[in-house]
Amino acid sequence: MVVALPDIARDLGYSDQTLQTVISAYAVASAGFLLFGGRAADLLGRRRILATGLTLYAGAAFAGGLATGPGMLLAARGLQGLGGALVFPTTLALINITFSEGQVRNRALGIWGGAGAAGLVIGVLLGGLLTQIFGWEAVFFVNVALAGPALLLAFVLIPPDGAREKGRRFDLPGALSVTGGVTLVVFALVQGPALGWFSPGIVVSAVAGLLLIGAFAVIERRSSDPLMPPRLLSNPNLVTGVVIAFMFMATFGSVLYFLSIYFQQVIGYDALQTGAGFLIPTVGVVAGSTMAGHLVTRFGLRSTLVAALAFGALGAALLGVEISPDGSYVELIPGLVALSMGDGVVFTAMFIAAATADGISTTMFVVAVGILAMLVVALTRCPTPPAPEQASVPSQWRRC
Repeated sequence: MVVALPDIARDLGYSDQTLQTVISAYAVASAGFLLFGGRAADLLGRRRILATGLTLYAGAAFAGGLATGPGMLLAARGLQGLGGALVFPTTLALINITFSEGQVRNRALGIWGGAGAAGLVIGVLLGGLLTQIFGWEAVFFVNVALAGPALLLAFVLIPPDGAREKGRRFDLPGALSVTGGVTLVVFALVQGPALGWFSPGIVVSAVAGLLLIGAFAVIERRSSDPLMPPRLLSNPNLVTGVVIAFMFMATFGSVLYFLSIYFQQVIGYDALQTGAGFLIPTVGVVAGSTMAGHLVTRFGLRSTLVAALAFGALGAALLGVEISPDGSYVELIPGLVALSMGDGVVFTAMFIAAATADGISTTMFVVAVGILAMLVVALTRCPTPPAPEQASVPSQWRRC
């Protein structure tokens, strides 16, 4: 999606201030309903919810590829986010109940983490190829081709669900309050630079969003069957996993977005070249994620996380030093290797830390993308990007 953003903006008429809503529409819907998706899987059955989520995701992707205007595209992205909110926690729950805690589960989470982390980067590579050959619509249609076989395999590989557990409920007040709160806060952060931070609409949205999030905390404390039991936050491993997950996506998720923009609108790469630029990070992320389970089993969770975070921080520092308007891709390679390998290990290790609660750490993932990353994008306020055929980059864009 991030590689296709410039083409989407040109064809559908997005402005500099509204383009990031293509990303945030998914993030808001997914963040708001992730906890609900985890609860639905527990109550209605994991295979049922996985199939429902895949069907919704594929249908929304098909609608997104047919979009003729911003409104239709944003609606499709929101529905995709809802489908993702059903699929993501369900896959994690299936692993946690299928494999016993320890080496076997760590290995399974390593495979799962390798696939998930690779998807963050391979998506950029594939997005460049599809956009270059077929146009931006292909980044939506490809999801239909991927979700279809996954839906069929779910009924072949996953055992049938049992009867619904009695005495439990969905906690709709909790789901609605956290969804509304996150939506309003993200809206305020994204639209603040354009409308003014102290404009009535932004102030009201921010205050209302914070109040709804506060109401969610009160609802969960008083509920007999809460969506997010407060007692879970007393688990130190879970808290560690949640904090690292939040910071991971607030940083690594933003790096993917800005590297795509940097490659296309500063260095001058086309969509295909931009996708190829993510080959090295893809290899690093897959390698780090798949070996994380083995590293945790051998060296322990704390040592693995500390070493991986330090290695990733070194890569981020190298990347920050080398990025410049006159830079080259070769200069970025050391930073890309260290950052992607370190963050690949972190991606899997933090889920091992947070394995005691299926839906919470994944919720923080998308909240981080929807709030922190979108805030950074909103604050950037870059001028209109130069045309691809333009020989030099204007000074104001170079500074941006």
